[in-house]
Amino acid sequence: MKNYTASAERYSTMTYNRCGKSGMKLPAISLGLWHNFGGVDAVENGRLMLRRAFDLGITHFDLANNYGPPPGSAEEMFGQLWRKDFSAYRDEMIVATKAGYRMWPGPYGEWGSRKSMLASLDQSLKRLDMDYVDIFYSHRYDAETPLEETMMALDQAVRQGKALYVGISNYGAAQAQEAIAILRELGTPCLIHQCQYSMYERTLEAGLQSVLEEAGVGTIAYSPLARGLLTDRYLDGVPADSRAAGASVFLGREDITEERLNKSRKLNELALLRGQSLAQMAVAWVLRQGRVASALIGASKAEQIDDIAKFLEHASFTDEELAAIERILGAGDE
Repeated sequence: MKNYTASAERYSTMTYNRCGKSGMKLPAISLGLWHNFGGVDAVENGRLMLRRAFDLGITHFDLANNYGPPPGSAEEMFGQLWRKDFSAYRDEMIVATKAGYRMWPGPYGEWGSRKSMLASLDQSLKRLDMDYVDIFYSHRYDAETPLEETMMALDQAVRQGKALYVGISNYGAAQAQEAIAILRELGTPCLIHQCQYSMYERTLEAGLQSVLEEAGVGTIAYSPLARGLLTDRYLDGVPADSRAAGASVFLGREDITEERLNKSRKLNELALLRGQSLAQMAVAWVLRQGRVASALIGASKAEQIDDIAKFLEHASFTDEELAAIERILGAGDE
């Protein structure tokens, strides 16, 4: 593959939203490397996706220590590709990683102790071949470790120059409120909270969003497409080559109920009336109120990134369209 030069037009169409009350702006869509960038995946396909994303103005790339498979391999692939293609653009990129889920055997390979968090970050930086990451997250709340200890590890990462900002992920409203207060007292404000949010997963709206807004903390939503249920992938059933048809622990056949498929079909009809795909409408919906800074998408090929980025052509909703979506989502019992 020939040498890469980023498109001169990469900032011409992407929207950038302020992350909470910080100075950071994130692209309306960010690229997650949760799937399709592991050691079992084709490097050249990953390279095509990263190049296309950056050419579209997607400057934020989201990783974690355990992304793969095997764990760590997504960071390794990203590190290899950024050295080859993006090293000249490092100051235009927001690279995030996380620690908290199981990464290595023994008592220090997961959760939120200072030992685990900082050892994990050091390992991540080696795999990424970077001096620092832009955002370092506590990937999940650890009820057995004092929250002060986990937050002090995040604070230490910034003070050591290994991270510019810190965030939390998958924390409940009360946990987030406490973590944010601790970080503020330590002098390293919490930049961002990463949580699952989509038309089918709305826990964010049950108190957490208010906590974040009152504290000036930004929100980034992962799985805005409900793991594929808010795309045209499953409208006619489960394809043989789909994630749900395989051994994925993230989406199984039991998740794809006929009731939910019926809702997706109706939502798809509404999206077509709006002149966009269901995936585009789902991303626009997540960002509709300006309360979420960025929608974190995944992809298996570059063309999917192209398709989703076109949501910007129809990013707003009428009151009637929003009401129609709520009627569809409220029909029947989930």
